[in-house]
Formats: sequence, C-alpha cells, structure tokens
Amino acid sequence: MTEMAESPIDTSEDGPIGTWPGPAARTEPEAPAASGAPTGPGTPGTLEARAISAWFGDRKVLDRVSLTMPGGRVTALIGPSGCGKSTFLRILNRMHELVTSAALAGEVLLDGSDIYDPAIRLTEARARIGMVFQKPNPFPGMSIYDNVTAGLKLTGTRRNRSEQDDIVESCLTRAGLWNEVSDRLKQPGGALSGGQQQRLCIARSLAVRPEVLLMDEPCSALDPTSTNRIEETIRELASEVTIVIVTHNMQQASRVSDRCAFFLASAGTPGRIVEHGPTEAMFSRPRDQRTSDYVNGRFG
Repeated sequence: MTEMAESPIDTSEDGPIGTWPGPAARTEPEAPAASGAPTGPGTPGTLEARAISAWFGDRKVLDRVSLTMPGGRVTALIGPSGCGKSTFLRILNRMHELVTSAALAGEVLLDGSDIYDPAIRLTEARARIGMVFQKPNPFPGMSIYDNVTAGLKLTGTRRNRSEQDDIVESCLTRAGLWNEVSDRLKQPGGALSGGQQQRLCIARSLAVRPEVLLMDEPCSALDPTSTNRIEETIRELASEVTIVIVTHNMQQASRVSDRCAFFLASAGTPGRIVEHGPTEAMFSRPRDQRTSDYVNGRFG
C-alpha cells in the first residue's frame, strides 16, 4: 500500500504506514456520470486483506491480519467484543481513514486492485464495496423510493424515471421487501419497522450494483422474525454479491456463512485471526482449542 502521510507514531518495523488528514481535508473528484448501464446484479468480487495492522492514535488494535473473502460467498467474522472485527470491516471499505487519529499498514485488494491506491476515488471504492450498519439508517426525510435511489445520486449515476423505477423494484425485490412496500413507495422510509428499515438499507446499497456488501451486526437490534427475514435475504443475495458479516450470534454464523474467521485479542494485545476456514469445519472440528471454546459458548 502506498504511504499516505507521515505518521506521528513511531514507524519502526511493524509501525503504521501513516495517518490520514481526516474528512475535512479530503477532496474527492466528482464521479463521472453514467447512462444506460445495466440495472441488475453486479459481479461478486473477491476481497483479500494482506497483513493488515491498524491503530487509533498510539493504540494498536489489529496486528497483521490476512484473510481472503471469496467472491459469491458469505464470510462471517466472529469473536468477542473488542477484538477488532468491526474495525477490520470498516477498513475493507475505507471508513477507517475517516478517523483523524487512525493509521493503517497492509493492503486491501478487490479482485487484485488495491482499494487504497490514490488513483481510486473514495466514491468508487464505496460504490464497489457497500456497507450495512448495526442500526438501520434510512434517510428519515426521504420516501422509500428515494431511499433506494439515493446512492445513484451520491455517485453521480444518471437514470431516467423508467430506469429508476426498474432499479427500485429490482433492489427491493432482492432485499425481500418489494411485496411489503410496493403500494406505498412514496411513504417515509423511517416509518417502516426495524426489520423493514434494515432491508431498505440493503436495497439502497444494492442500487449501485456493489461487488461486495459488508454487514456490521445487521440483526443485533431486530426481533427473531425480522432476523430470520434478513438471514433469508443474505442467503438469497450470496450468489450475486460477496458478503462479509460481523456477528456475535454463533447460530447465525453457522446458518448464513460459507466461511468464518475467528478474531481474538487478550491482555491488551491487538486483535488477530486465530483460525479461519469453512464454517462447517470451524464449528465441528476447529484446529485451535480457543476456537472450539468460543463457538461452543465457553467464553466470550
């Protein structure tokens, strides 16, 4: 990864590459307008993290984390609170750099291209790698329809009304929400239930045809029925978009994921991956005793 700025932190052998100047100092080139591009699913991308270390100020939170997240598969990041899972997830679509004290070493490759390359605009990286957060965050002043199309406007993607209508129906259908809201698209997105709002946020992310969708505990604030519907949505989307999900729910990880990575941090040490591999193997025959203890509820 290219060095971005001189860091005030000690940059010894395992030190950070640098710190970013923060949101106010960043200027993004205007995204080029697009017209007539396909409105259907994108192509799942393969994400690869190589020797990722991360800091907040002088506190190291991740240490040389490497992980491949295959295209068209669901990868679950599991582990106790405070082990760096969510930080790692945010690094995967360049949210880490928005913290002024943040620093990073290593590389994040999407289909072999470094997403932190200075030639890649932030808006381009975010369009290719979407994010769904722990708490549903539809734009409260916007209708359901406008929530779905908001990403198109933010990325400068131009569509006529007919194309937008097709995108809204396609994305709400893929997010498992169309049948529930098709007769009230002009109503506020914030008026939906919690589970519906989360699926609306998924539809909004899908509108820009991402190759990867990151999910940070997307069901933690939802009831069991809504959780089940989100999990169905994840399974239905997995063939057309790569999904990386942080979850503390071991049953959920075993139900929805193809692969798992177990993160652990202890005694003030930064987070590391203890073990990763196919989900079935991680739960039934883990190689590390700590993995077995965690997935079977003996700690964490």
